[in-house]
Amino acid sequence: MTWLQLFTFIFLRYAIAAFIGYFVFYLWKRNTWAFKKIQARFPLPKDLIREIGYSLITAIIFSGVGYAVFFTPLRAYTQLYAAVSDMGWGYFVFSIFLMLLIHDTYFYWTHRAMHHPAIFKWMHRVHHLSVNPSPWAAYAFHPLESVVEAGVMVLIVLVIPAHPAAIGLFLLVMIFYNVYGHLGYELYPRGFSTTRVGKWINTSVSHNEHHQFFQGNYGLYFLWWDRWMGTLCTDYSAHFEQITTGRG
Repeated sequence: MTWLQLFTFIFLRYAIAAFIGYFVFYLWKRNTWAFKKIQARFPLPKDLIREIGYSLITAIIFSGVGYAVFFTPLRAYTQLYAAVSDMGWGYFVFSIFLMLLIHDTYFYWTHRAMHHPAIFKWMHRVHHLSVNPSPWAAYAFHPLESVVEAGVMVLIVLVIPAHPAAIGLFLLVMIFYNVYGHLGYELYPRGFSTTRVGKWINTSVSHNEHHQFFQGNYGLYFLWWDRWMGTLCTDYSAHFEQITTGRG
């Protein structure tokens, strides 16, 4: 695979996931599902153009890192393996969940670090220009932040045995959950945020609060680091209930 082919694949994966979210919620069901909208207003066209533009740059950087890891001699220093039978199907499935756990931890701590005043304006401010994010904001990072985000893939292939297909499935979950986090609409049902499982799962409301207020709710897939570290917005559950009962 060439770098250009990998870049095309990465950008199309982002574009398809973001387009599905945008088409369904911002065009097709915009009025029907307006009660699910977290912030009543909609992003301006210039916001969408900015988000897509930075996401294009992110795809270039992600493809560069991915190409180096998978298709250059650097692969010999990783724990990538080619045959599923080497580790078995049980590990194959388990490794996907392990990647999600590693990524969530990596994301929480790097994300929180990027909110330090000395770092924020140089790396993370671009992403927070989307105060009212759309699905297109999923990859809208400053190039320096994109390098940090890409670092999780390097970490994963260095610390755990990983099959390329398992990585592909992990990345598919990542992009769709990332789009959901920036969707601007809540999809989980009323009461979910206080259930035994739901209180540990990140939601679109949670990440939307982060974009609105710039502090707290640093997690990606889960909320345990936010709960353990005391960085979950105190009004999160109440806000979730407001949105999911149509009173947002």
